[in-house]
Amino acid sequence: MASRKTFLLFLILLLLPLILECFLLEALVINSSDGDINTRAVCTEMEQKALLKFKGGLEDPSDEAAFHLSSLVGQISHSLLDLKYLNYLDLSSNDFQGNPIPNFFGSFERLSYLNLSQAAFSGMIPPHLGNLSNLRQLDISASPFDESSWVSDLNWLSGLSSLKYLNMGLVNLNKAQTNWLEAVNMLPSLLELHLPGYELNNFPQSLSFVNFTSLSVLNLDDNNFEASIPGWLFNASTLVELRLGSAQIKGPIPYDAWGNLCSLEVLDLSGNDISDAGIEFVDSLSTCSNSSLKELFLGQNQFNGHFPDSFGYLKNLRLIDVFDNRLSGQIPNSLGHLKNIRSINLYLVLSDNAISGSIPPSIGKLLFLEELDLSHNGMNGTIPESIGQLKELLALTLDWNSWKGTVSEIHFMGLMKLEYFSSYLSPATNNSLVFDITSDWIPPFSLRLIRIGNCILSQTFPAWLGTQKELSHIILRNVGISDTIPEWIWKLSPQLGWLDLSRNQLRGKPPSPLSFSTSHGWSMADLSFNRLEGPLPLWYNLTYLLLRNNLFSGPIPSDIGGELSSLRVLAVSGNLLNGSIPSSLTKLKYSRVIDLSNNDLSGKIPSHWNDIKLLGSVDLSKNRLFGEIPSSICSIQVIYLLKLGDNNLSGELSPSLQNCTNLYSLDLGNNKFSGEIPKWIGERMSSLKQLRLRGNMLTGNIPRQLCWLSDLCILDLALNNLSGSIPPCLCHLSALNSATLLDTFPDDLYYGYYWEEMNLVVKGKEMEFQRILSIVKLIDLSSNNLWGEIPHGITNLSTLGTLNLSRNQLNGTIPENIGAMQWLETLDLSRNRLSGPIPPSMASITLLSHLNLSHNLLSGPIPTTNQFQTFNDPSMYEDQKDEEDEKEGDEDGWEMSWFFTSMGLAFPVGFWAVCGTLALKKPWRHAYFRFVGEGKDRMYVFIAVSVTHFKRKMNRNGGAHG
Repeated sequence: MASRKTFLLFLILLLLPLILECFLLEALVINSSDGDINTRAVCTEMEQKALLKFKGGLEDPSDEAAFHLSSLVGQISHSLLDLKYLNYLDLSSNDFQGNPIPNFFGSFERLSYLNLSQAAFSGMIPPHLGNLSNLRQLDISASPFDESSWVSDLNWLSGLSSLKYLNMGLVNLNKAQTNWLEAVNMLPSLLELHLPGYELNNFPQSLSFVNFTSLSVLNLDDNNFEASIPGWLFNASTLVELRLGSAQIKGPIPYDAWGNLCSLEVLDLSGNDISDAGIEFVDSLSTCSNSSLKELFLGQNQFNGHFPDSFGYLKNLRLIDVFDNRLSGQIPNSLGHLKNIRSINLYLVLSDNAISGSIPPSIGKLLFLEELDLSHNGMNGTIPESIGQLKELLALTLDWNSWKGTVSEIHFMGLMKLEYFSSYLSPATNNSLVFDITSDWIPPFSLRLIRIGNCILSQTFPAWLGTQKELSHIILRNVGISDTIPEWIWKLSPQLGWLDLSRNQLRGKPPSPLSFSTSHGWSMADLSFNRLEGPLPLWYNLTYLLLRNNLFSGPIPSDIGGELSSLRVLAVSGNLLNGSIPSSLTKLKYSRVIDLSNNDLSGKIPSHWNDIKLLGSVDLSKNRLFGEIPSSICSIQVIYLLKLGDNNLSGELSPSLQNCTNLYSLDLGNNKFSGEIPKWIGERMSSLKQLRLRGNMLTGNIPRQLCWLSDLCILDLALNNLSGSIPPCLCHLSALNSATLLDTFPDDLYYGYYWEEMNLVVKGKEMEFQRILSIVKLIDLSSNNLWGEIPHGITNLSTLGTLNLSRNQLNGTIPENIGAMQWLETLDLSRNRLSGPIPPSMASITLLSHLNLSHNLLSGPIPTTNQFQTFNDPSMYEDQKDEEDEKEGDEDGWEMSWFFTSMGLAFPVGFWAVCGTLALKKPWRHAYFRFVGEGKDRMYVFIAVSVTHFKRKMNRNGGAHG
């Protein structure tokens, strides 16, 4: 019933102009006999039938009408032609299901307004529309979801001599034989031209004369011009709004010509990647005696140079957006002249050059400023107290800078309308910004969001924060708080969509259960890296629950899957959780990330993972889990990361794993898996970038199918019982011969708060890699039984960072061209049977910082150039003995071991045999000491006589020589 009422209401609104027109029609009846002219206002029977036929051709899909008022479908009846006086037709935002625009629309001679936008028309735009000579407004723009509409030529536009508004957005004009600019130039009355969004590839650079002398709005957003701004555009002096955003405009940007566009109020050049140019053209805009410019969008380009002082002379500016550029220098003090400014967005993603210094004190003069965003710069000065004079300010964003100094209540004293405050500094600042606010201060504002990070806020939760009753987002990350979480925060939980108190020194037991807000569509609680304890809390309605690296203990709640059914990310790694993983975990059907790693969990991995259709990452590593991998875990075909390493899992690698065809990372290291490495890893897991199987009991050869993994960046098969030769085809791992860094898995798994980890042996040490894992490139085949030569093709892996082939039985020589591996930082070939010289080319690997060639049979000189001058440990070159010597050494060692063992056993026996007898037999004791005394006297006499003889001999020899 509701849908029918909605349909009838819409139809009445749609036909109301037609009905009114019908009743206002004047039928003139001329009586030739008496010359009387009679008038009567009637709606003719023909027109009534036309309206009924039009209605009859339309349908109302009841399942959509409740959501979209304009959702009519069906056929447009030719009966509309009977409405001879029709001058207004609006069929926009309907669904005509890809039907073409009817040709007969070109027959409405009186039509002045035609709107067919986003009505799901497709096909060729009929040139018959060119017959509508009275048309003032034409909108045939399409929706991104519609099928393509296109034109074969544009000559018909010349017939629309009265046209003032033309919108052909998302209509394909590239098929037109006529140049779009020449066609539009034939419309002298045109005020607005909108051609956004179909990647026009032709931006004519010349125009003999500008005929559209009244044009005020030109919108060419989202095209593919690949051209600079043409000179003729600056002759359109009537322009009020010029939009060239994301249109692939190239530099250089004309400098002086902008002074011709003094009527310009909106200029949008954003999203064009314009490089090798500054924004000094703003100087030209500022030369207008009464500049009209109100909104300036220059974001997402590569503009460089300084922020022009001339910005301060565009006195009508209300919005400045230079987001994501390469501007440097300081914010000019002249910005204080912009009395009408409403929003300043200087959000710049920069590397070594950026806006720097302090905020100028003149910022306090911008009394109408509502939004100030200075995030992601290199600003390293202080925040002026004058910022507290911005009484209209709603949002203040100072993120990702290196602010110094102190912030006090004076900075906030006049910010009575402030709702959003964010000062999340770069972690490299070492908390250089300190908040020094008195404990009894009462703010004049009521915040909805507070975001402070990497600053010094207070050792305890500030009392003034407890006065903010409207907060929906609280982010106090790494701000030096060492306290229990106050009750007022927990009382706000029903309205909180985001609670982040991570990386502090919080203690105590959080309350459970709690409910968080659902009004934002998602909600997050991140209390990671604190000292919170107690059982794992159950907090309802959360989308993201991150409690990593705390002291939570006890078992995971048995019904976690039912109680927290809305979770998308569960990350509780690095706690003291024990017991088994509850089977209800697999009921988290919306989950994208489950991370239970680095706890004390035991038992088997739950089965029945089939219900979690969108699960992208499972990390159960570093626990005490045993048994086999459940086959259902790979029924989730979108899974990207599977980490089960450092457990006690056993058995052969299950064939069910080959169903994980989208895996980016597979870590099964340090378990008890046995059998051979399956060939299907290389055959089925074509997206694999990380494979870690180290520390198992795998046997057999390294399958050559692993060489098919073109994106593989980490191959760690160390500490197994693999045999055979190293596959020569490893040289085909193209990701290790490319400078392109591949993301390990999709960004939607991170959300800025979750990242993967992996333990790898690099530079002789086991290290845990986290955020930089995506740049690690490693092959580790150490501690196996591999034999044969090192494949010479392996030197083609020019961007490999770590190569460890140690503790195998490799022979032959080190590849002569190993110097081609220019990115190599770690090279370990120790404890093999390699022979020959160290290749001189190795000295050209300038990044090499860890080298171990010991216990081989290498010969010849050691290179002495480049980084070899820093390798001072001779053990890295120590050679291994040959096999016979090793066996003899082993036999000698065995004999020496028995010798010292027998000596060790004989010594106490002999000692107590002698000393025990002397202690028990007094005559023997006297005889022993008398013997020792006499022996001492004899030794003394012998030494004295010998010394005397030696002196005499020396004297005689000296006299003979004399």
